[in-house]
Amino acid sequence: MDKFFTKKNENSFPYVIAEIGVNHEGSLKKAKRLIIEAVKGGADAVKFQTYKAETLAAKKSPAYWDTKKEKTKSQFKLFKKFDKFNKEHYKKLYDFCKKKKIDFSSTPFDEKSVDFLNPFLKYFKIASADINNLPLIKKIANKRKPVIISTGASNIKEIKYAVNFLKKNGCKEIIIMHCILNYPTKDIDANLNMIKDLKKKFPKNIIGYSDHTLPDKNMTNLLTAYLFGAKVIEKHFTDNKKKKGNDHYHSMDFEDLKVFSKIKKKVKTLMGKLEKKPIKSEKISRKNARRSIVLQKKISRGQKINSNYIITKRPGTGITADNWYKIIGKRVKRELNTDYILKWSDVY
Repeated sequence: MDKFFTKKNENSFPYVIAEIGVNHEGSLKKAKRLIIEAVKGGADAVKFQTYKAETLAAKKSPAYWDTKKEKTKSQFKLFKKFDKFNKEHYKKLYDFCKKKKIDFSSTPFDEKSVDFLNPFLKYFKIASADINNLPLIKKIANKRKPVIISTGASNIKEIKYAVNFLKKNGCKEIIIMHCILNYPTKDIDANLNMIKDLKKKFPKNIIGYSDHTLPDKNMTNLLTAYLFGAKVIEKHFTDNKKKKGNDHYHSMDFEDLKVFSKIKKKVKTLMGKLEKKPIKSEKISRKNARRSIVLQKKISRGQKINSNYIITKRPGTGITADNWYKIIGKRVKRELNTDYILKWSDVY
């Protein structure tokens, strides 16, 4: 079984998914252009959405997004606008991603899509709204590939059930994504502390974050999610954030992705090692900036050392300051002058 994410070492995270979704608007040419921009921006993967409106939503299916941003009030009508791609389109996009050396991914919204996407995928993604869609989850789990599952609008009981159901049906590697199922998500509703809660309640799983907030120039929300422990980060991706409708308005663009890629690189550099210990560059500081026990007055041979004779001073090349109480009461083997850095060979 492929263990795509657990094979990755700590330094390869966060794994960043630029979700093109259906922002290609049915154009293969535009989809490829977005892939190129995602590569240049530093994404690890691009993700699409694979569905047909007829198998996704009833014709009387009200909107759950901000209709001021996306004016279509029927889910069926909105999804019907962008369900033009078929298996051949996704095969071409997969091949294009392979050529550009970026991972291809797409969220299947029906069982047929699971089957024809399977040869193209290193892992599956389950959307928040399908966390209780057991037939679809079982179909995906049976493919025995890693699964990323979003948890927008879900409680812990539902998440645990879905995770256990995936395991029961053959999935061994499950990445749990904090997500808020609002389009867009207000900053006050982002609740990034929930990443910490998921880490606590699912210690054996990789935890990630799927973001629907409006991006700022510093990509603060994605950075915060990473610092809180999100190892996989997913955000919608577009070439025009000003374009009205669909997912453009809450997506990041090339410039946003580039900013985050630079920030994550710097933060990863700053994070460094997991274990607290002196590092190589501190060796000279440890030696010269720490203190030794030093004579503050001349002392005669055979004389007993007391606190009036000694002081702690830099450098730490002699008897180190933590031996203060061990040195008191010792005698010196020879006459020693003021400001002499004591060594163990000087005392008995």
